[in-house]
Amino acid sequence: MDWTARGGRGLAMTLLAVWGVVGVAAETWGATPIDVREYHVDCEVKVEGYDGQLRIAWPIRPGVAGELALDLTGGGPLIRHWGCRGGDGDLDVVLREVDPIWRLTVGSRRPAAEKPPPQQWEVFFDNPAQRPHETFLARFQPDAASVRGRGKRAVVRAGALVAGPFSGWIEFSFYAGTPLVRLDAVLMTEQDQRAILYDSGLVAAQPSWTELVWFDTAGRLQRQAGSAEAAARPLHVRHRMIAAASPRGALVCLPPPHQYQFPRDYTTNLGFVWAGREEAAEGRHGFGIRQNKDGGGNFVPWFNAPPGVPHRLGVLYWLHPGSGEDALHAALALTHHDRFVPLPGYKTFTSHYHMAIAVKAMQEQRRGIVRKTPPDYVSVFKEMGVQIVHLAEFHGDGHPKDPGPLRLPEMQAMFDECRRWSDETLLLLPGEEGNDFLGLKLAGKHPGHWMSLFPRPVYWTMVREPDQPFVEEIEPYGRVYHVGDRGDMIRLLKEERGLVWTAHPRIKASSWTPDIFKDEDFFQAPFWLGAAWKAMPADLSREKLGERALNLLDDMANWGHRKYVLGEVDVFTIDPTHELYGHMNINYLKLDRLPRFDEGWQPVLDALAGGRFFVTTGEVLVPLFTVGGREAGQVLTRAEAERGELRAELRWTFPLAFADIVSGDGKQVYRQRIDLSDTEALSERTLVVRPELRGRHWVRLEVWDVAANGAFTQPVWIQ
Repeated sequence: MDWTARGGRGLAMTLLAVWGVVGVAAETWGATPIDVREYHVDCEVKVEGYDGQLRIAWPIRPGVAGELALDLTGGGPLIRHWGCRGGDGDLDVVLREVDPIWRLTVGSRRPAAEKPPPQQWEVFFDNPAQRPHETFLARFQPDAASVRGRGKRAVVRAGALVAGPFSGWIEFSFYAGTPLVRLDAVLMTEQDQRAILYDSGLVAAQPSWTELVWFDTAGRLQRQAGSAEAAARPLHVRHRMIAAASPRGALVCLPPPHQYQFPRDYTTNLGFVWAGREEAAEGRHGFGIRQNKDGGGNFVPWFNAPPGVPHRLGVLYWLHPGSGEDALHAALALTHHDRFVPLPGYKTFTSHYHMAIAVKAMQEQRRGIVRKTPPDYVSVFKEMGVQIVHLAEFHGDGHPKDPGPLRLPEMQAMFDECRRWSDETLLLLPGEEGNDFLGLKLAGKHPGHWMSLFPRPVYWTMVREPDQPFVEEIEPYGRVYHVGDRGDMIRLLKEERGLVWTAHPRIKASSWTPDIFKDEDFFQAPFWLGAAWKAMPADLSREKLGERALNLLDDMANWGHRKYVLGEVDVFTIDPTHELYGHMNINYLKLDRLPRFDEGWQPVLDALAGGRFFVTTGEVLVPLFTVGGREAGQVLTRAEAERGELRAELRWTFPLAFADIVSGDGKQVYRQRIDLSDTEALSERTLVVRPELRGRHWVRLEVWDVAANGAFTQPVWIQ
């Protein structure tokens, strides 16, 4: 049967062809059995089969359906065609006769021997590329298939897939109302202590696309003929995406924007897409996404690959009826064009940047350089919609342990640079990452790293001699504090109304904190905010990012402390060509206005200390979250909690997957899963739920989408 020749029958007829009856164990077309027991006739993603082949059709907007045909016989490329069918019933094929490919690189994970078993995979300080490793081209055998679907979602699982010591299958995920398809290699291994990375894409013996289109790192549109004979090569692109265009439309290939970027110290653009003839795939033409095994900093940890669990090596495809350039712009709506959009009543706040701005400014001054234009990082943050940036200076640069002659001029340079480049749209806040005074030392280990934030410029040294006063006036700096021990640090924080929190908790140089000092007076004090969240470590077997810090947020709440977790980024230099967005998260602080530098920024600290913010990767927004009418950081009575409802305004780009209502009773953590598989892309909704909160002490909300992007609120407290 030639589906491409079915003209003139109308869109409705093409979408209503459903094969089989729910409850039938399997249908066999050709030699490939296909299990349909979990496919429901109410599914808006329609599927039909014939002689070992499947056609999947789903509405992507009024009057237009996406269509993808699979050949499960093994007699040709897996994907027969991929395109759009309009209201006249004609099919506009964008790609035909293509195979998905995955190249899996398998290395070893250095165990974190000092950590308890649940945390032994929480590793960052590692370089698998420096140890023996091997790359495998995944091999596909179409021995069986299954379809499950209900409502707006359907998943086609196909064949057997093997890549070295990993094996599994391929999954195509479809989302009615959205031109998005997620394609996963779902792989498992029985080997322990594995670390992996992967490349993926589509290949064809004869390209059906006429050109490949992408934006270079300067944002300029670039094109390459589809039949170009060049060997596959990495492309340094903006926005991590490439489009294959044909006369009938285009298909954009992109990775999950944050999940695909395992943590690194530097956000250098390492060429995260590829195009050309792929020799490992029989020299076929192709395009797709790729990783760099050894670039981007001193530590390149790859993805965790624990044994016995499925790992989803995902790639996303966005179908568009127009040109390649139009398709790229349409797909960019999924990340708001790599921007953090404004929300009324909120300001965007980001933390933990080691950009050495003070030392660089002093070097320019010594060389007689007078900078007349802002540094690159200023324009980068403004273009991304970031309004408040909290620095982490003197971390590998400067002289943080100097008693004053070197440190105080460096601090003044930091304050001057923050003042100089702050304006009505951007507020640069001085800050440092410390590792003394507030902590408990383990043998041979730091007491843990923590971030500091004061509401105004504060001069202080990390050295205090026995006969030196705690505070003194030193020209031209004015008041200078000298800190020599924990008591001094606590006194400084109290007198200057500062905040501190654990940087990268339970990983890196804070692997054992804040757990080991949760009973100490400084941790329980109001000036200790809590800890910070980042998508670290990277683990493709998990459905959320950064579960390490999310679990800590719950543990701290159950410890009985009203602590919060803000998002941190923790990278070094910023450059316009970098791939920063994939490593970013943002905090939306409840603030009516952006403070000016010279008036101080106490409202920023008040919003943080009050829990009046939510954290997001950018694609999911929660502008309103209340329980019983109380917002995050506020307190409910038990009676109010037991009869109150949870209300949340949600906005999103990628289709949502689920929300978790997370609560605790001081001992145990409870999660109530809300299925959001009825959502389409680029939409919004008010979620209203009456959660079970009897006996609970706190409650918060998380929301996650199909590309592992998410957002979480701070707790509402119950007493």
